[in-house]
Amino acid sequence: MAGRSEGLALEPLWHAPETVPANGVDARGGLLPPTLAARFMGELAVTLIPERPTVIANFVSTVDGAVALGPSEPAAGGGEISGFSDADRFMMALLRGLADVVIVGAGTVRVGNRHRWTAGYLQPALAADFAAWRAELWLSAQPTMVVVTASGNLDPTHPGLSAPDVPVIVATTPAGAARLGSRPLPANMTVEAVGSEERVPAGAILELVRGTGARLALCEGGPHLFGELLRARLIDELFLTLAPQLVGRDTYAHRLALVEGTSFGEGHGRWSRLLAVRRAGDDLFLRYRFER
Repeated sequence: MAGRSEGLALEPLWHAPETVPANGVDARGGLLPPTLAARFMGELAVTLIPERPTVIANFVSTVDGAVALGPSEPAAGGGEISGFSDADRFMMALLRGLADVVIVGAGTVRVGNRHRWTAGYLQPALAADFAAWRAELWLSAQPTMVVVTASGNLDPTHPGLSAPDVPVIVATTPAGAARLGSRPLPANMTVEAVGSEERVPAGAILELVRGTGARLALCEGGPHLFGELLRARLIDELFLTLAPQLVGRDTYAHRLALVEGTSFGEGHGRWSRLLAVRRAGDDLFLRYRFER
């Protein structure tokens, strides 16, 4: 299925009026450069929250709700869910192009054993265009990567962690920091022990992102990390690709909702408002804004 939706534009089907921020509202983005606008017509802008970094999330889901496959497919990532959709990769690249920080969990890093969390990696033919767009937005050449791991079980030589042009911050526990401290680390990587003995709280992740000076952070999962941030009411918008695949109940590892039997407390989830719908071939691209 490699190359599905190759080169297709993300055709706008519908958007709410507030998708484009009003004049005077602090926002990131706007009209895209012509080479990128050829595949994403109109504006892509995210309203920025004044008092803290804005956090958006990006996921791809099958039509029956799977965002990650089960233990029988330990090496499967978002590509297997999307059918390796080029349109989905382009959407991911756009969001990375806007972000100051990309937040990922250690499991996501281990699955993507060759991946690099940059726009250019996803769309190499457009790497120069994404670089020029970031320069126009007065952003750093690459977003900072924040990797969340309680255990510190990371390979510092991973291509996505050791690229010298990508700053990497590992958010971990004291035990995780000790584990990583016993290994040689690349010059672009710093380790921050911000968690408790067993976990890295969502609030600590946000404070670490705030400390970088970031205004916009992009969470790319996995589902457990997304659930932690969502329960803490720190996810502001969700960009969700709906891929035309059924995987069956027996292969579910996670759905994009409550994970591992936990709850939001008080018996209530969070409602969101649909902001936009786009289409590329058989893929749907949905954008939601969560209530605050």
